[in-house]
Amino acid sequence: MFEYRHATFAEVEEIFALINGFAAEGLMLPKTYSTLYETLPEFVVAQEISSGKIVGCGALHCTWDALAEIRSLAVSRDFHRRGIGGEMVKILLADGRKLGVRKFFTLTYNEKFFASVGFKVVPRESLPQKIWKDCIDCPRFPNCNETAMTLE
Repeated sequence: MFEYRHATFAEVEEIFALINGFAAEGLMLPKTYSTLYETLPEFVVAQEISSGKIVGCGALHCTWDALAEIRSLAVSRDFHRRGIGGEMVKILLADGRKLGVRKFFTLTYNEKFFASVGFKVVPRESLPQKIWKDCIDCPRFPNCNETAMTLE
C-alpha cells in the first residue's frame, strides 16, 4: 500500500535520487538540491507504507495565468505498473484545480503514459513563451526533444 501526500524536507534526498537516477539515463531532466528545496511545496510523493520508502514523486509548477506544468514525475522501477504515477497526476491535477488552473501541460519523454491519463500532444509553439524560462538552464537547450502535451 502507498500513501500519497505533499513532500517534506526530510524527503529531498530520496526525491533527488529518484529524479536524477532517471536523468542519468536521459529519461528526464535533472534537478539540483537547490531547485528541489526551492520548489518543495510543489511536490507530492508516493510512500510505500511498509518500508517508509519514497517510491514516486511529481510536481505542479504554476507558470502563467491559469496554466500549470506537471513535471518531475518519477516512479521507482520496482514499482512501475501499479498506478502510482497516475495517482500522483490525479492529486496534482486536483491541487491545480483548487488554485484555478484551467490548462495543464507537460514536456515529456514518456508520451504514452501522459496520453493514458488524458493529455494530448500539441505543438510546442502553441504554449506561451513564458513557460520556456526554465529551459535556459537545461543541458539540452536549445535542442529540446521533449514532447509537449496538454490537458484542459
